[in-house]
Amino acid sequence: MIRDIYSRDAAFQKLQVLRTNRNKRHRYGQFLVEGVRNLNQAVANGWGIASLVYPRDRELSDWAKDMVREVRTQENLRLSGELMEELSGKEDTSELMAVVNMRRGGAGELRLQKEPLLVLFDRPSNRGNLGTLIRSCDGLGADGLILTGHGVDLYDPEVVTASMGSFFRVPAVQMELREVMEYIGELRGRYPGFRTVGTTAHRQRPVWGEDLSGPVMLMVGNETEGLSYSFKQSCDVLCTIPMAAASSASSFNVACAGTVLLYEAVRQRTRSE
Repeated sequence: MIRDIYSRDAAFQKLQVLRTNRNKRHRYGQFLVEGVRNLNQAVANGWGIASLVYPRDRELSDWAKDMVREVRTQENLRLSGELMEELSGKEDTSELMAVVNMRRGGAGELRLQKEPLLVLFDRPSNRGNLGTLIRSCDGLGADGLILTGHGVDLYDPEVVTASMGSFFRVPAVQMELREVMEYIGELRGRYPGFRTVGTTAHRQRPVWGEDLSGPVMLMVGNETEGLSYSFKQSCDVLCTIPMAAASSASSFNVACAGTVLLYEAVRQRTRSE
């Protein structure tokens, strides 16, 4: 089914709020996606596409034509070039966008390997950092990312864009503190030797001195405040990424720190095989 939208009517306003309004995104259970890589990964990884959005007065590329022809949707929307430009978050207006259904979330989304490698991000406050860490989780083979506390919206278009398509490959779930603690308890029972390793900017044990080769959850905290007290107390160990002695920087950007920890875990696992 195809619907033509000629004005800033209710259907167009819904598209706008899916881009800009967190509460309404979650009320609808949908979010707006654009970018070739993101759309390809959403389809390839089985995300539900409610609608494809494209211009009615512009010739589509072969890629976009194939997407419109092959992707199963509930309803496709055709807009004027002016409305597409208004809706797009890019300088060079996208020729194709999609309304994608959110997934259920929770620990049930996480599919763990024999030696789980999980990342927890406590109260993320920067969209770019969250998207970058999702990309690192994908690139380094983490089983999933757990988000806790009040922070940026996982489904914010800037987060999705910053992930460069990895958003649709890596399970990322929002969990409350109580749920996380219960899940950690469950993991300790299922995986002997399971550890929780937190990060801190204060001088603690160097990360390279910790054993990250077994089942582990790496915890990184809010960009300004770090890990919350509850998570610090729950960690088996707090470790530091040592900085150069002459450095004026006291710590890494949180996405960089998470990437370094993931890399160290993967390095240790590869070496122990």
